[in-house]
Amino acid sequence: MQTQKVIDHIVSWLKDYATKARVNGYVIGVSGGVDSGVVSTLAAMTGMKTLLIEMPIRQKADQVDRALDHMNDLKSRFPNVEIMSVDLTPAFEELYKTFDVKDDLYPNEKLAFANTRSRLRMLTLYYYGQLNGLLVCGTGNKVEDFGIGFYTKYGDGGVDVSPIADLYKTEVYTLAKGLNLIKSIQEAIPTDGLWDVDRTDEQQIGATYPELEKIQKEYGIKTAEDYEGRDKEVFLIFDRMHKAAKHKMEPIPICDIPEEWRN
Repeated sequence: MQTQKVIDHIVSWLKDYATKARVNGYVIGVSGGVDSGVVSTLAAMTGMKTLLIEMPIRQKADQVDRALDHMNDLKSRFPNVEIMSVDLTPAFEELYKTFDVKDDLYPNEKLAFANTRSRLRMLTLYYYGQLNGLLVCGTGNKVEDFGIGFYTKYGDGGVDVSPIADLYKTEVYTLAKGLNLIKSIQEAIPTDGLWDVDRTDEQQIGATYPELEKIQKEYGIKTAEDYEGRDKEVFLIFDRMHKAAKHKMEPIPICDIPEEWRN
């Protein structure tokens, strides 16, 4: 990959889009992971107002520390960067009580409430974005957004622009190195940060990002019968998740009303 050309292209794209939209810049949720680290840096490089918000919800200390270290690093390098922390744990706990969530949840109930964390963060980003005339900048990569749908609908999937959604996760790591992000961000193990226990993306998905990328590049060309061993296992994982997440990737369906019925 021609790293510098990709970096320059995304920065130019972000600046042009915000200028045409007549906004002041972007707001980005910073999690302590490589995706948000790369996106926040690219947004900062536009020279436009860039608001970085760390939004812990029962968050692990190492994730919070990485996010803050990265935000402070960018603030020291870019005068257009502003940073803030919004502790969403109290709001989350109130929802926990309001929804009458039980401790002995079934798996689908646990997932539903885990996704509530992501939707609280989306609400927060849009609130501060509107206050400051900023667009919400997404941090999803190609595997998550268009491969297995590994994001929350109207949560981290609720954004105005998505600058790295055409980049595979391994390419995002390449950009992180090219952008000279702090070492802890470059080496961060991918996790969605939606659970009270440490659960990496690989543990939840059952496959690594390089494994998934291989299948995604061949998906629609090869079938399960074309694979064997571990590749076949990953294909079945990808195929199952991709089909289950189609509703996230396609436009909201509209029920068309026949024109003659309008008379």
